[in-house]
Amino acid sequence: MSAEVHIRPITAADTYALRHQVLWPQESPSYVRLLNDHEGQHFGAFDGSHLVSVISLFTEGNTARFRKFATRPDQQRKGIGSKLLRHVLNVAREQGAQRIWCDARAENRAFYRAFGLEPESGITYRGTMPYLRMGKDL
Repeated sequence: MSAEVHIRPITAADTYALRHQVLWPQESPSYVRLLNDHEGQHFGAFDGSHLVSVISLFTEGNTARFRKFATRPDQQRKGIGSKLLRHVLNVAREQGAQRIWCDARAENRAFYRAFGLEPESGITYRGTMPYLRMGKDL
């Protein structure tokens, strides 16, 4: 990870290209937009001036959910996504959330477990992609 990686708030629109490239490249670009994107807080990790990872945080009452977490493939396994997820966990906690959860791709279960998130459901599918709900108390 570059020493220059920094995290800052971004707009929902700033997340769309990376969401599409990483999460659902086979779908149309509109597929990665959420109806409630305007209600979320969106964060980007930048390596210098390059946006390399995005995540969106939605809070309702004392529960937070993160969605559309995507890191450029050439920047994965460098600690950038981990730094971004830690940031969002801290933001949620600072804003009074007592619990956080996500719908995780099953193949990423070990990554989320490293942050204390545990499976809360069985496998469900979006198309052919297996997911499970994971969460933890803050």
